[in-house]
Amino acid sequence: TLFRSATATINGSIANVGAQLRYQDQILAKVGADAKRITVTKSGVANIVEVLNNPLEGDDRQSLIPLQKAEGKFLLIVGKDDKNWKSEFLANTAAKILLEHGRKAPEIIIYPGAGHYIEPPYFPMCAVSMHSLVGMPVMWGGEPRGHALAQEGAWQKIQEFFQKHLNENRLQSKI
Repeated sequence: TLFRSATATINGSIANVGAQLRYQDQILAKVGADAKRITVTKSGVANIVEVLNNPLEGDDRQSLIPLQKAEGKFLLIVGKDDKNWKSEFLANTAAKILLEHGRKAPEIIIYPGAGHYIEPPYFPMCAVSMHSLVGMPVMWGGEPRGHALAQEGAWQKIQEFFQKHLNENRLQSKI
């Protein structure tokens, strides 16, 4: 049988961020971070978008996930107002890495007004919540209307993407 592979990410990172991550026999280093770059609002909510180091610089290159070795197609969903990390930069960098290695560019969809947690349609927007690694509430970005539109649009695009790349010559998906 023909094996097909497809990956959809929502505000994904191209670097190992928090947990131990293994690729084949290698453990990827974690990207560096500087807590001094956290800004805190008057109400005590942290903005952490500037905390992580650039994974393309210095020792932080050791944290890069070797996505160019992955098989299959990529769909990268981006919330333009992500306050967790620089998702648009990371998605564009992923495309550049793939192209530099002779791979096809991923499909990138950027949703204005959307934050980090783009969940299925009609889930309430999570603007702020406790972050276990930071130890305080953090903002995730987004505004209600743009975020809701992103949830609806992303859900549809992800289903279409998987239908196209995983279900060719098969029965219709029940998703």
